[in-house]
Amino acid sequence: MEKGTMVGLGLAFVGVFLGAIMKGADPVALFVNIPAILIVWIGSIGAVLISHPFADTQKAGKYFQKVMKGGPEHSANETIAQIITMTTRARTDGLLALEEEAKKIDDPFFRKGIELAVDGTDPEALKKTMLSEIQAMKERHKTGAAWFTNAGVFAPTFGIIGAVFGLMATMAHLDDPAAIGHGISAAFVATFWGVFLANGIYLPAANKLKRMSADEVAHKMLIVEGVMAIQAGVSPRIVEEMLKSHVPPAEREATARAA
Repeated sequence: MEKGTMVGLGLAFVGVFLGAIMKGADPVALFVNIPAILIVWIGSIGAVLISHPFADTQKAGKYFQKVMKGGPEHSANETIAQIITMTTRARTDGLLALEEEAKKIDDPFFRKGIELAVDGTDPEALKKTMLSEIQAMKERHKTGAAWFTNAGVFAPTFGIIGAVFGLMATMAHLDDPAAIGHGISAAFVATFWGVFLANGIYLPAANKLKRMSADEVAHKMLIVEGVMAIQAGVSPRIVEEMLKSHVPPAEREATARAA
């Protein structure tokens, strides 16, 4: 599980519900108010269904699972070192010498780029192919982030709808002071769920998906530059300095260069 997500969810729940208890509220009341839960949870999901193709909602569980697990871990420094080694090999023995090396690359995107370079693909066509794959990946990633963003937008509104219904029911018992207090309290449960789901789960999940996508794109762009440099026969020293611009200064390490 991704550490930030787990810690963040834990802090959100502990902070909200422990704070509620300290304020004298009864958190149990939030879970037993079934009408409020139906209005907010089911209502907001229904609105998202209208906004997206049904297939997107079917994948919602996978999107959230990705948020919980986190994206693939990439080491920019390790990738740079691998690119520099290949650059040196290509300058010494030619691009065809990388044919066997390509088979050992775990990253399918990286492996495909090297294979295309070895096959003698035109540099412009090679770059366009790799950039097109990155763009397609970005579009796929947008779907999950957009799903949770929309859920986060709709949930508070349905919370207000739930509160309105609760207040309407309360107004029908103005002759009973005890019922008025209970009714108002119950009405705000829907508002709570709408705001909490939006700001505690939906929108943070959307932001995490966006950040994971951005990290993946950045890593792939590093690979594109590296593959293009290998194909062009650029000096390993220049390749190292060029690619290190992708690594934050605080994380830059001495990357091994092939002699």
